[in-house]
Amino acid sequence: MADAVIVSTARTAIGTAFKGSLIDVDGMELGTKAVAEAVARAGIDPAIVDDIVLGEALYGGGDLARYAATECGMESVPGLAHNRHCASGLAAVATAAGSIRSDMDRVVVAGGVQASSTSPRATRRVPGTDDWSDWMSPTHRDRPDAPNLDMSITVGWNTAVEAGLSRDDMDAWALRSHQRAVAGFDAGSFADEIFPIEITRRDGTTETFEVDEHPRRDTSAERLAGLKPLHPEIEDFSITAGNAAGMNDGGAAMVLMAGDLAAAEGLTPLATVRAWASVGVDPARTGMAPCEVIPKVLDRAGLSIGDVGLWEINEAFASVPVAACKVLGIDEELVNVLGSGCSLGHPIAMTGARMIITSIHELRRRGGGVGVAAMCAGGGMGSAVVFDVAAP
Repeated sequence: MADAVIVSTARTAIGTAFKGSLIDVDGMELGTKAVAEAVARAGIDPAIVDDIVLGEALYGGGDLARYAATECGMESVPGLAHNRHCASGLAAVATAAGSIRSDMDRVVVAGGVQASSTSPRATRRVPGTDDWSDWMSPTHRDRPDAPNLDMSITVGWNTAVEAGLSRDDMDAWALRSHQRAVAGFDAGSFADEIFPIEITRRDGTTETFEVDEHPRRDTSAERLAGLKPLHPEIEDFSITAGNAAGMNDGGAAMVLMAGDLAAAEGLTPLATVRAWASVGVDPARTGMAPCEVIPKVLDRAGLSIGDVGLWEINEAFASVPVAACKVLGIDEELVNVLGSGCSLGHPIAMTGARMIITSIHELRRRGGGVGVAAMCAGGGMGSAVVFDVAAP
C-alpha cells in the first residue's frame, strides 16, 4: 500500500461573503486559481495528475474540479465534485488519499471551494401545486429540534445544551479565536499557505487580495457580551453572531502523491495522510459529531489523544470545539491555535482543506508532529483526518 503524501498546499485568503473582497469572484475562478497554484508549488508536470477532487457544498451542483482542469490546461484530467456539506474539503482530501493508497491513482489534487457571494439560487415546483418556491436540498427531514435552515439551533444551541456550556464559555472561545488569528497575521504565520490573487473591482480598479479579512482586531469580551442572542424567544438561548462562524468565500487545494513517486520526483513531503473517518449522528446532535468521529479516526491511526500535537476542530459555532474538548479531554491550548470559523471564517466547502493546510504549516514551524482536523457537517455528520508532519 502506497503512502499518500501531501507535497504542496495553496489557499486564497478568506473573504467575507456578500460584502468582502471576493464578492465578485465566482467559484470557477477560485477553484482554478487554487488548483493552478497547488500544482505550480509542487513543481510537477501537470500531465502526471490523475484526478482533481474539489468539495463544493451548497454551491449549486456541477463539477468545479473538471472546470479547473480545463482552465489549467489539463484536459486529460477528469474532475470530481465532492459534497459532504461542511466537511466537503476534508472529505475531498480523504478521497484523494484513499485513491492513492489503493494504488488506483498516483497524483491527485484535492481541496474545496466556496463562493457564497455568487452561489446560484435554486427554485423548484412545490409538489402538489403549480407554484414555484426557493429551494435548497435538505440533509434530513425538517423538524423543530433540527431545522435544516437554522444551524444556530441544530448545531450551536443543541450542542451547548447537551454539553452543558454557558454563553461565557462560548464567548471566551470566540474571543480567543480572533486574538489567535490576529496574532497569526502579525507573526506572518499564514504567509506560507496563502497565495495572492488579483481582483478587479466594479469600478475597474485592481487590487491584490492576500489577507483573511474576517477576523476582528477590535473584538473584546464586552462587545461579544453585548450581542443579542439569535433566538431571544428561546429561554437562555446563548448563540450569537459573535460565537458563530461567518459566511465566507475562498478556495484551497493541495497535491497528494504516492510516496514512492514523490521520492522519485525529488520532492520532500509536507505531510503524510495517516487515517480518516466519518460518522453519522442524529441531526439534532450534529455539533457533537466531532466527539464521535475523533475516537474513531484515532483508533484507525493507532493513536491516542495525547499523541496529537495540534488539533483543528472547526468553529461552525464555538460550542462545537468547546464541547469536544470537554467531552474528550483535549487540551484547549492545542486546538485552533491560529483561529478558526469564528475568526477566520467558514467558507463551507473550503474549510476542511484550509484546516489541514494551516495545521501542516504550523506543525512544521513547531518541528513536526501529528495533526488532526475534525468537524461536524450538516445533517448529522462528522469527519476527521489524521496526518503526520515531518520536521522541515
